[in-house]
Amino acid sequence: MGREAINAPGAAAVGPYSHGVAANGFVYLSGQTPIDSVTGRLVEGGIEAQVSQCFRNLVTALEGAGLSLDNVVKCNVFLTDMGGFTAMNAVYAKHFSDPIPHAQQSAWPRCHW
Repeated sequence: MGREAINAPGAAAVGPYSHGVAANGFVYLSGQTPIDSVTGRLVEGGIEAQVSQCFRNLVTALEGAGLSLDNVVKCNVFLTDMGGFTAMNAVYAKHFSDPIPHAQQSAWPRCHW
C-alpha cells in the first residue's frame, strides 16, 4: 500500500506531520485546529469563530489534495466544552451540502489548543 503525503501551502500545522495522507483512493486529513495560518495564533471570538477557522484550514488541506468539502464523508469533531455543541453544528451545517457528512463528536475538556 503506497502512501502520499499532502502538504498544503498556507495551511497551519501544529506538529511534525503532513496535512494529510492519500492511500488506496482515500485521503485522510490531520486534525484541524482554530489556528490562523497567517498569525500562528488561536482565533478569538468564541466557538463560531473557531469552528469557522477550522473549516478554512480544512478547505486549504482539501485543496492541497485536489478535493473540496463535497468530497468529505466523515468528520471527527473534538470540543473542549460540549456546551458549544449546538453552535458547532450550526457552523458545520453551513459548510456542507446534502448529504451532510457524519460527524462523530467528542468532548476533550483538558485539550486546549
